[in-house]
Amino acid sequence: MKNLILVRHAKSSWDLPLDDIDRSLTPKGIKAAQKVASNLISFLPETYIIWSSIAKRAKETALIFAETISYPIDKIIFKEDLYTFDESQLLKVIQSDSTNFDTIILFGHNAAITNFVNKFGDISIDNVPTSGLVALQFDPDNWQEIKKGKTTKIIFPQNLK
Repeated sequence: MKNLILVRHAKSSWDLPLDDIDRSLTPKGIKAAQKVASNLISFLPETYIIWSSIAKRAKETALIFAETISYPIDKIIFKEDLYTFDESQLLKVIQSDSTNFDTIILFGHNAAITNFVNKFGDISIDNVPTSGLVALQFDPDNWQEIKKGKTTKIIFPQNLK
């Protein structure tokens, strides 16, 4: 069985004239990421791996989660091919996994995240918001064979107090 926890990066700023990949988080985004990460702690399995897009906002979100859930920052794997807005590319990256981890926590971007959870989960979600988290569970024992799975957890910042 495989578990995939998808997290859309936290709210980022459009205030500065930067390339998309270089935009950083807003204070509101930082707080939302901390809230969601705190709510993830009780749901975490014993072992997992964290992957993140190389975009600054995704990296910063991954670092906030790692700090909150006590995951070693130097163990985060930053993948250039996770800087995608396409769910088919996201699937290719996930299926390329060669680790023995049964759980991947992945930090990425919309529309890839929303489209992926709708294609592979069993709950329809209009839009995964910034800092939103959706966990999916798949029956196969390897990532290459994942197909339709089950949505096991949804944590959106606006639903947390």
